[in-house]
Amino acid sequence: MYSLTQKLLAEFIGTFTLIFIGVGSICADQYLHNSGQGGVGLLGIAVAHGLAIGIMVTAIGHVSGGHFNPAVTIGFWVTKRLGTLETLFYWIAQLLGACAAAYLLIAIVPDTVWRAVGLGTPALASDFTRLHGMLLEFVMTFFLVFVVFATAVDAKGAFNKVAGFGIGLTITMDILFGGPFTGAAMNPARAFGPAFVGHYWTNHGVYWVGPLLGGVLAGVIYDRIFLRDQPAA
Repeated sequence: MYSLTQKLLAEFIGTFTLIFIGVGSICADQYLHNSGQGGVGLLGIAVAHGLAIGIMVTAIGHVSGGHFNPAVTIGFWVTKRLGTLETLFYWIAQLLGACAAAYLLIAIVPDTVWRAVGLGTPALASDFTRLHGMLLEFVMTFFLVFVVFATAVDAKGAFNKVAGFGIGLTITMDILFGGPFTGAAMNPARAFGPAFVGHYWTNHGVYWVGPLLGGVLAGVIYDRIFLRDQPAA
């Protein structure tokens, strides 16, 4: 059994990795474009985010559950798999990890690069309303949290021991669709870290409301329908 401190450190590191590699891939894409070398493109950015989460869930998911995302944590809280105080501590660790990664990125990446992409802060497409953004983030996060419960929570899940693979691929597929429209955050911490450090707050509420509601619904549906014989401890 791991202590709360160990769990929070795992959540910090996992979230740090997601923002550092995810936002870093966006900065790398911009840098390559600036230097006339093409870029990693949407597929590369999607894969970078998916690999970051997949690897960290596999590496330290057994310590904290591998949430790295307030929307996943709220799914655990609403199904009584995590207490209220522990949930708040998880959120704090996740947000701190996101901010630390964003601060390190602006210390490493040239100003002209990270400023050009708004430090990778998720943003709505010009013809996308806030409602559209919340709905898309809601659906994509629903997929993500549903897969987390199916692989990492459900003891009968076929891929329980390699949950990171399924979770990482879910993030990749979501970004391939939602990236151009909302930035496909699916994670309030993913939006908060870059926004806090770079001061990019436009439409920020979209990236809390949509993902949190998606996480709640996914957690409740999976828990009530598929985990009836596996009640929360």
